[in-house]
Amino acid sequence: MSETAPGRQIAYDDFAAVDIRVGRITRAEPYPEARRPAIKLWIDFGPEIGERRSSAQITAHYDPETLIGKQVMGVVNFPPRQIGKFMSEVLVLGLPDPDGEVVLLVPDKDVPVGGRMY
Repeated sequence: MSETAPGRQIAYDDFAAVDIRVGRITRAEPYPEARRPAIKLWIDFGPEIGERRSSAQITAHYDPETLIGKQVMGVVNFPPRQIGKFMSEVLVLGLPDPDGEVVLLVPDKDVPVGGRMY
């Protein structure tokens, strides 16, 4: 299956099982110890979920200092994953640019943190 072809069809319940929320980046630091260049993120997903951490390979388009305050979309119900010495607790979502570098998925208007995508 090509990357541009639609995947297999799923039931709505399969989609609903993926908990995608909006959060606001509160802290960002370079992660030079990662195998591929990355940035460590701390993201506030609101009072229900709280702050979660993520390691994101987004260095082509983003610097840590410019990420503070930015809203991002993330999957909050995957199990935590050890990325080197850093525990990643959420998968931040993005799309590839023409060179395959990650561009973050973000709401086009400011919305309350913790809001679930539907």
